[in-house]
Amino acid sequence: MSQAEDHEGTRRDFLFYATGGAGAVAAGAAIWPLVNQMNPSADVRALSTIRVDVSGVETGTQLTVKWLGKPVFIRRRTETEIEDSRAVTVDQLVDPVARNENIDAGAGALDENRTLDEAGEWLVMMGVCTHLGCVPLGNAGEYTAGGVGGWFCPCHGSHYDTAGRIRKGPAPQNLHVPVASFVDDTTILLG
Repeated sequence: MSQAEDHEGTRRDFLFYATGGAGAVAAGAAIWPLVNQMNPSADVRALSTIRVDVSGVETGTQLTVKWLGKPVFIRRRTETEIEDSRAVTVDQLVDPVARNENIDAGAGALDENRTLDEAGEWLVMMGVCTHLGCVPLGNAGEYTAGGVGGWFCPCHGSHYDTAGRIRKGPAPQNLHVPVASFVDDTTILLG
């Protein structure tokens, strides 16, 4: 092989790689807008977390807020509600699995794992029935159909106790617990 042929091979290789590189950059530039348009819009990202002022929530009452298009129940429970919920053992539950991203699913749906604080006073959960997506009615302690207190979904008769756990009816799961935390003494961050 002569030196001229060796030089041509090197030049040919350079042109091959340069053309391939330019084609890859052009393809990436053409595909990026298609991929980027699938990202959530600015208004959706802004609603992914919200801060809720709970300073006006008295013991024994609840606040319902809308987050990600769904209702969220924020309940400040009484001592009696906390005691009743903590007295329930896992074997009494229809759905003993925890549905909270913050805790281990194997820990079960114990009341201690569903509340926002260690004392069990604050309960935050999605206000969507796990049967067909209806919004359950009632406040803990006020609605006692089925003897469990808590919330009742009138669509098909699901009864949730004072910790939002399914106790009677067709709902397959407990009310889900979203990611939430206290930012300060009177503000809860959802998301």
